[in-house]
Amino acid sequence: MSPSTMYAPESASRIGQQPSALLDALYDALVSERRLLDDLIAQMRRQRTAVSADDIQGVDDSTFATHRILATLGQARTRRRQLNVLLGGSEEMTLREIEDLLGDLVDDRFREARQRLQLAADMLTREVGMNRKLLREALTNTDQHVRTLVGAPAAPSTYATEGMVPPSTGAPRGVLVNRTV
Repeated sequence: MSPSTMYAPESASRIGQQPSALLDALYDALVSERRLLDDLIAQMRRQRTAVSADDIQGVDDSTFATHRILATLGQARTRRRQLNVLLGGSEEMTLREIEDLLGDLVDDRFREARQRLQLAADMLTREVGMNRKLLREALTNTDQHVRTLVGAPAAPSTYATEGMVPPSTGAPRGVLVNRTV
């Protein structure tokens, strides 16, 4: 055995003879995932705009586009998990753990791609939160509007809110009286 192989960096030996090809593939996977997250962020914003404008077709279109992007994102994450395994880690390793595993093989390009992906994920989390809040408010407003239109009580009255319901006075409910006879 030659001295050069005895003292080869451990991280290089984990990923075999072609580390640059695997690192390039991992970099491409990170960039691809970030683009998909950016697309999801754009869809969240479109959806908010459509909800604000009462554009049902716009909401439907953004929802369909979101489902399509999520399916593609699932495939991209599967690809990254496979690369994690090829790089000597496990499927569920975080990007920081991969970076630690690879050590000196990781370049600034990879670090920047990882940071951009994490920033996009954080932004998407905020956008989803805003959409949930807006959709909840829109549903509440629509419910109140429909109740007003049909003359229903402001709040559902399925169960008594405190204790027992007082007995009603007058004729029993549901009794049909035929006054023509």
